[in-house]
Amino acid sequence: MIKKMISPLNRPLARSYSRSNLRIIPLGGLEEVGRNMTIFEYGPDIIIVDLGLQFPDEDMPGIDYIIPDISYLKGKEKNIRGVIITHGHYDHIGAIPHIMEKIGNPPIYMTELTRGIVMKRQDDFKDKAALNIHTVKKIDRLRLGIFNIEFFHVNHTIPDAVGLAIGTPVGTIIHTGDFKFDHSPISDAPADIAKIARLGSENVLALMSDSTDSKTPGYSLSESRIAETLDEIFQHTEGRLIIATFAALISRIQSVVAAAEKNGRKVAIDGYSMKTNVEIAKNLGYLKCNKNTLIPINKINEYPDNKVSILCTGAQGESNAVLMRIVNGEHRFVKVHKADTFVLSSSVIPGNERTVQSIMDTIYRKDAKVINYKMMDVHAGGHARQEDLKMMINLIRPKYLIPVHGNYYMLKLHGELGISVGMDPKNILIGENGKVMEFDYRGNGKVTEEKVPTNHIMVDGLGVGDIGQVVLRDRQVLAKDGMFVITTIVDGKTKKIVGKPQVTSRGFIFVKENFDLVNATKKRVEEIIAQKTTPNEPANWDYVKNAIRESIGSFLYMKTQRRPMVLPVIIEV
Repeated sequence: MIKKMISPLNRPLARSYSRSNLRIIPLGGLEEVGRNMTIFEYGPDIIIVDLGLQFPDEDMPGIDYIIPDISYLKGKEKNIRGVIITHGHYDHIGAIPHIMEKIGNPPIYMTELTRGIVMKRQDDFKDKAALNIHTVKKIDRLRLGIFNIEFFHVNHTIPDAVGLAIGTPVGTIIHTGDFKFDHSPISDAPADIAKIARLGSENVLALMSDSTDSKTPGYSLSESRIAETLDEIFQHTEGRLIIATFAALISRIQSVVAAAEKNGRKVAIDGYSMKTNVEIAKNLGYLKCNKNTLIPINKINEYPDNKVSILCTGAQGESNAVLMRIVNGEHRFVKVHKADTFVLSSSVIPGNERTVQSIMDTIYRKDAKVINYKMMDVHAGGHARQEDLKMMINLIRPKYLIPVHGNYYMLKLHGELGISVGMDPKNILIGENGKVMEFDYRGNGKVTEEKVPTNHIMVDGLGVGDIGQVVLRDRQVLAKDGMFVITTIVDGKTKKIVGKPQVTSRGFIFVKENFDLVNATKKRVEEIIAQKTTPNEPANWDYVKNAIRESIGSFLYMKTQRRPMVLPVIIEV
């Protein structure tokens, strides 16, 4: 239970803190969409907002995800008064299992649905210490060291999302979290505009505001409009409906369930993460459905096509997701029927365009239909568009605007919106990951030149941080140009080669069809070993292998314009 506070957000300075600077340090989220983690530090007190992960780029083969670099916090673990989570998406909670123990397992505060999702994720990390979780409500206040925290409700694609008013001795910082304004949301209440306006009347020092959709004009589309469109689709579709969306988009799942019930259809939900989130949301009352609406996916063929719908993951074309398995004929229970209609109820994340287009092509080849967000209103984003961002600025009326949560160009566009509504350009602080922002006791703010470590800490299976840039670069080379292994057996005394060097190639050439190149390579290896060794004397085989690697690498590039990973293997007998 969180203790309610009646004291104002900005309490008087304590003597021990006199004239300290407030330091705001983003460890992620200011140069990408994801890996959100921000440190607030005043004197000996630290609080942290969000502990998120980032999904890997295309040039990170084999990497599961990336988490923030917490090197700056080493030795300061006892100063951390608490961690606050704004909502339950993985780009805000995904690093919790990896980081909490390393920072001393401080108290962590979150709303009810977010707690349910976090605790379910912890089941996959049973070796970790139990989290010290405190459940908060949207009306709560709490004190963490010098910091006073007040929550306010915002809309997003998941219920129970909150923004934060962080009271500090130098002024109040508003952190919106991920937000939009939705006046008729599904499975949620409208954003608490009254409280946001009240906070704005209290001389806010800085607004840290979501920038993800700062490039899109207009107001955010309401989730109720999506619900109306889905209902229309259910009414006018005769065959099965197969709807793919994000696993954590609880409001969309609710809209699908409601439309199915209204039109007499059952709903089969498939996809581990989606089924998990549905179960959590149902148990907590955030998802409502009739007792017999949801059916197991293995029962789907027991009903006529016009009486069932399938709700699944994979709208982004993920290779292992349910939608991809259905479309490729690899699903155990669902095969594409000619009268099926597929609804891709999400926008396409940049980088996934080709994969999603390929899925659509395959669906049409099987004489089924596709509806996506460009055809009808089947998706509403969860991030504020330009007019919403202006509205937030006008409600808060901050001295400083700090765009957060987005790529650098998104932050800059958000800053331009601030200028367009009358803010002083000097008071738009465009930060970077690791760049320390400081506010002095007079409330003067700046982005300093101080930069803390923000390396990519990559998670690959059970390994956390053991995949560095060297290993990643090797993977990139293997993925791009393959590998070329040369195995040579050498007499330890005479240093003469026994037999001929053996060549193995993977992802570079087909050895049996490139005899001339392979034979020329073998000859060069023989020459290098003869040049770099002396009979009856010890050989520096590391030196010899490096010479082979450099010489053969240059030779292969000259012949093929490709540079595979060359791995010389020398066996001394």
